[in-house]
Amino acid sequence: MRVGIIFAMKEELNEFIKYLKQENEYKIFDLDFYEGTIGSVKCTLALCGVGKVNAARCTQILIDNMEVDYIINIGVAGGVSNKVDIGDIVIGDRLVQHDFDITSFEHDKGYIPGIGIYIKTDEYLMLKAKENFKLDNCNLKIGTIASGDIFVSESKMSKKIESKFGALCVEMEGASIAQVCYLCHIPFLVIRCISDSPNGNNVITYNEFLERSSKNVALFLKDLLFNFN
Repeated sequence: MRVGIIFAMKEELNEFIKYLKQENEYKIFDLDFYEGTIGSVKCTLALCGVGKVNAARCTQILIDNMEVDYIINIGVAGGVSNKVDIGDIVIGDRLVQHDFDITSFEHDKGYIPGIGIYIKTDEYLMLKAKENFKLDNCNLKIGTIASGDIFVSESKMSKKIESKFGALCVEMEGASIAQVCYLCHIPFLVIRCISDSPNGNNVITYNEFLERSSKNVALFLKDLLFNFN
């Protein structure tokens, strides 16, 4: 069994790679990949870069070249619901691209032809994640994660995304990873830790809590993989 793990940013990767018993490192099309084990699980870590296109590209490379059985995306996210606080872990039970818009053709916002609005997470991975949550310094929340090619910084947009999609948080990669996995029939899971809340000043909050949030989500995934079977 091999698990592909995708990170958008170096800061997120750095907090997780310390748990990897690394065996190999290489590049494909200038993307960085790191192979090794965590517990008994073979892992391939990938640094995709920020945004939906980068994330989708990296996901397809993992599927085409590494023969992965599962793909997991971890990182930080902005909370758009008052149900989440900074430091909380969010597991996406479904993913949506909040910026996908063909409403001119009488479709709902977020609707993708042949896909729908929401892409559901693999139930087995969801169950394993819930069973293995052991962090003491934060809460676990399960719900919709919304992705789009924009760093949401205004509370007005944040409220629109929450209202329209019932989202708990917003980020820039997860739903595109979910779409590629769905099309390729690869089970996936997206786990995010809240680093900020869109309020017009959340870049400051994001920078302040990026390291803490990256550590939380990395520790959670490490514990999950050590109990994976």
